[in-house]
Amino acid sequence: MISVIVPVYNTKKYLERCINSLLKQTYTDMEIILVDDGSTDGSGEVCDRFAAGDRRVRVLHKENGGSSSARNLGIDNAKGDYIGFVDSDDYVDADMYERLYAAVCEYHVNAAQIGRDEIDPDGNILPDICIPPEKEECIAPEKFMEELLMHRGDCSFCTKLIRREMFFRESGNSLDYRFPLGVLNEDFHLLIQMLDRIGPMVSLPGHAYHVFYRLGSNSRKESRENFSRVFADSVDNAGLAAEIVKRKYPGLEAAVFRFGIFQRLEYMLHIPVAQMNRENGMYRDIVRYLRRNWLKSMRNPLLTRKNKIYHTLFALAPRGIRKLHRKLRRM
Repeated sequence: MISVIVPVYNTKKYLERCINSLLKQTYTDMEIILVDDGSTDGSGEVCDRFAAGDRRVRVLHKENGGSSSARNLGIDNAKGDYIGFVDSDDYVDADMYERLYAAVCEYHVNAAQIGRDEIDPDGNILPDICIPPEKEECIAPEKFMEELLMHRGDCSFCTKLIRREMFFRESGNSLDYRFPLGVLNEDFHLLIQMLDRIGPMVSLPGHAYHVFYRLGSNSRKESRENFSRVFADSVDNAGLAAEIVKRKYPGLEAAVFRFGIFQRLEYMLHIPVAQMNRENGMYRDIVRYLRRNWLKSMRNPLLTRKNKIYHTLFALAPRGIRKLHRKLRRM
């Protein structure tokens, strides 16, 4: 059995499309776990209606705690041998889980993934975030980590099917791997910790998962003046990645350093000037890091010339460069 976990929070407008895409799956031995995360727009009632009409649908109602807490509750209640995740405003192709399960069986692995695309409110397909392979390939954990650090790999759990026991301790009684609470970019945070446990992962060609690009969702800014928490969380993830690489993948030291610089530059390129002050501890730490690691950055072959220019400028005059960058974006 496959358990598909869907965190639901105030997405009534898109929820039926999501659930129907799961009910139409060509792989039939499934349960669909809808976790109503304290919705106030009637989404919970939609979930209950689908559960009443199809025995494959189960609903868990909880107080609002965020997507990670909803996913964790779903994992804890899943009965399937394999677990997948779908966000409630997205949808999937009818054969997605059949293809993923077939790949897991053929290659005798614990997980498989498939490509995703992003679709805007007007129905336009946006450029690929992660380019899927042209043909099936099996990716070792260290290679997968390298792809993530080079911003080529797909960290999303929504594109993957994973053996349920990967989330649990050997006793099977308590969760060993959970989505972190209260942060964004939680998929990356959890996946890089699980890669070694999962082992090789099969990656399939094509796009079967469809992301609905909706302004105002957790990781997207409604305007250029808003500063999403995702930039700070990404810097924290860079620190976690550095620790894991040091312990498990020492051959990726140059790649994880490049990743850390890149994430810190992204933070500096988006932080409002008003928050660039002595009271902001993370901002001060990032400036110190950029200054302390300037020479190492200049010698890193994986950083582009543009990366190195921005690094130099932000190390010298962070507030001035941020003001100039903001003006250029408004032009």
